[in-house]
Amino acid sequence: MSTEFIIGLAGQAVYLMLEISAPMLVFGLVVGLLVSIFQATTQIQEQTLAFVPKIVAVLLSLLLFGPWILTKLIDFTSHILGNLYLYIG
Repeated sequence: MSTEFIIGLAGQAVYLMLEISAPMLVFGLVVGLLVSIFQATTQIQEQTLAFVPKIVAVLLSLLLFGPWILTKLIDFTSHILGNLYLYIG
C-alpha cells in the first residue's frame, strides 16, 4: 500500500465521521439554542434544564438517522475490504 492510498483512506474516514455525526450535532445545537433562549426569557438558570433536552434530542436523532448511519458505515467498510482484497489478491 502506498502512502497516498493510506492518506486518502484516512481522509475518507475523517470525512465519514464528520458526515455521520453532523445530524446529531445539529439537533443538539438547535435544541441547546432553544433552551438557552427559553432560559434567558424566563430567567430560569437551572443547569439540568440545559443538558437533559440536548441529550434527549441527540438520542432521538440517533434513532432517526441510525439506519442511514449504519448504511454509510457498511458501505465504507465494504469499500475498505474490497481494496484490501485487490491489494492482497
